[in-house]
Amino acid sequence: MQIVRVFSGSDGESHFEDVTADEFAVIANNVGPGEVTVNRRESPNFSDYHTAPRRQYVVNLSGIAEFETADGSIRRLVPGDVLVAEDLTGHGHIARSIGDEFRVSLAVPLAEPN
Repeated sequence: MQIVRVFSGSDGESHFEDVTADEFAVIANNVGPGEVTVNRRESPNFSDYHTAPRRQYVVNLSGIAEFETADGSIRRLVPGDVLVAEDLTGHGHIARSIGDEFRVSLAVPLAEPN
């Protein structure tokens, strides 16, 4: 299982960092206000640069997701992988659904850090 965080850097760009299972356990137990949503997207699909709509973690349930930052870094997530989306400001990231299978994901809101 891969757990990846995308966050806004002081340079105004989004960046990736790997998160350990222990670190994610702390993040996941900090559920915030808002709805838990299940999203279904056709594949292939492309969403140009955008920021995360809220602090949330997104569990990829089916299909393949690919995320890209302005420096060209790409992370590909398969079922069971998690994206912790915290790039709320700045340039944002690109999101793609690739392959032929619908991409289904579960998005859980996160509270602001203490």
